[in-house]
Amino acid sequence: MSAFSRLIPDWLSHYPKAKLGADLLAGLIVAILVIPQSLAYALLAGLPPQLGLYVSILPVIAYAWLGSSMVQAVGPVAITAIMTFSVLSPLAPPGSPEYIALAAALSLISGLMLLACGVLRLGFLSQLLSRPVVSGFISGSAVLIVVSQMKYLLGVNPRGGSSGEILLDMLSRLGDIHLPTMSIGLSALLTLLVVRQWLAAWLVGAGLEREKAAFVVRLMPLLVVLIGTLAVIEFDLDRGQGVAVVGSVVAGLPGFNFFLPGFEATRSLVVPAFLMMLIGMVQGITMAQALAIKRRERIDANAELVGLGAANVVAAFSGGMPVGGGLSRSAINVAAGAQTPLASIVAALAMIAVVAGAANWFARLPLAVLAASIIMAAVSMIDIRALRQAWAYDRADALALLGTAGGVLVFGLETGIGLGVVLSMATLLYRVSTPHIAVLGRIPGSEHFRNVERYAVETIPGVLFMRIDERLFFGNLGAVESRLKHELDRAPGTHDLVLVMSAVNLMDATAVEVFAELNQDLSERGIRLHLAEIKGPVQDRLKHSTLWPALSGKVFLSANEAFEKLRPSALWCPDI
Repeated sequence: MSAFSRLIPDWLSHYPKAKLGADLLAGLIVAILVIPQSLAYALLAGLPPQLGLYVSILPVIAYAWLGSSMVQAVGPVAITAIMTFSVLSPLAPPGSPEYIALAAALSLISGLMLLACGVLRLGFLSQLLSRPVVSGFISGSAVLIVVSQMKYLLGVNPRGGSSGEILLDMLSRLGDIHLPTMSIGLSALLTLLVVRQWLAAWLVGAGLEREKAAFVVRLMPLLVVLIGTLAVIEFDLDRGQGVAVVGSVVAGLPGFNFFLPGFEATRSLVVPAFLMMLIGMVQGITMAQALAIKRRERIDANAELVGLGAANVVAAFSGGMPVGGGLSRSAINVAAGAQTPLASIVAALAMIAVVAGAANWFARLPLAVLAASIIMAAVSMIDIRALRQAWAYDRADALALLGTAGGVLVFGLETGIGLGVVLSMATLLYRVSTPHIAVLGRIPGSEHFRNVERYAVETIPGVLFMRIDERLFFGNLGAVESRLKHELDRAPGTHDLVLVMSAVNLMDATAVEVFAELNQDLSERGIRLHLAEIKGPVQDRLKHSTLWPALSGKVFLSANEAFEKLRPSALWCPDI
């Protein structure tokens, strides 16, 4: 195999010609539909609008070439945009050359981190953040996005650092609302709301296929943008009424500017870049997996990281805005009929034509309409369903979700995600430090042992069977000792204690020492300590410990064997 052929992705080397037409059409449709979105997210990030178009070209091609998902679409997304603005706005004025340079550096550093994780096969790092934490972070970020766009929707300029301060200042400036801007913005918002809630059902009821109805719904934001722009042009709302518009959109293709960020920039951005990398990793891999399941395909998590990393590195040199796997972009791509990454490449090539000749067409696009589009996209990111499910199933996860969302809203994105990680780790430590321990009995007529509190079981007088459902380490030994003492105090006539170790996959050195002391203490009280169903790796290590030769009881292969040997009619043999 030649070096050149190894550079060609597998999907392209075995491309089925039957899918060409669908990919070409899907690519053209996606290119048209994501233009307003690209402009909007660039403005949300505090960057010139054309940068959103720039990073919809080469980064898209890089991901299509190196990623493993067939239909995931990469580009500017709401989460990376708001994170970019949150990180960089304290460092430089938004839109300034310094700000743009910092955005490019942020994209480069996070991209290199993603690449490194992919090359080193560290896809498992995506599991560092639990689903409730990610959901809480995204939901909190969505609220921040909504608050940040209210000024464009209402035509006011509130002051304040946090979302709460901005809201309070906005309420105090209700008299300053720009009525023409608010009229356009609220009209666009209500239209998009009606479209999202009822249009698809109405079209399906009218006889249209569900997939086609969904596609029509996704076309509507573009139509709203076009109508808003035409209204501004027709009635001269920007020049005559002061309605804010996008303004000059620089036409022409972006240059490829290679650079290396300075030490100070790198030092200030490395932590935010890591958090952005982590969020992008979780979101991108999760999205790719969900799409692959629906299409009965498989993805390679490490290849996904390489693709996302390469996309961000290329974005740094050809636009300067971080990118990620976008939910709405991917949904549009799928709805348009995309079959392979060729659709994304076609969309990128079509975007070149837009950037080269049609960018100025959007100069009079009202910011209020873009704000309405962003708000609708952000509202869909607020996951109330996840909160309800977590609250019903596990309150600890629900509190982690609420804590993360609240931390994002009160303290900012970085502190919020950090708080979420701390809450997740605290929850995990609490669970492993308080292991479930069950007193067992045998179900009559079987060899199965179950919790005496849940089942009608048979027991042996003076023999206590207990199962520990967690690995044993220094952090939970206090709880284990306390529970064993409690159960022995409840059964004062106990002369044999059988610990069923089927769920114990690790015993650290502290655990071995504690159990050796327990064995000695029980022996002095006339109680024999037995072990049953020890896992092989645990038993291999125990054989080299002081506990094994000193064990007062016996090691049984199964709990049932222990039950049979310890019954009063059984012959006891002390040899191990």
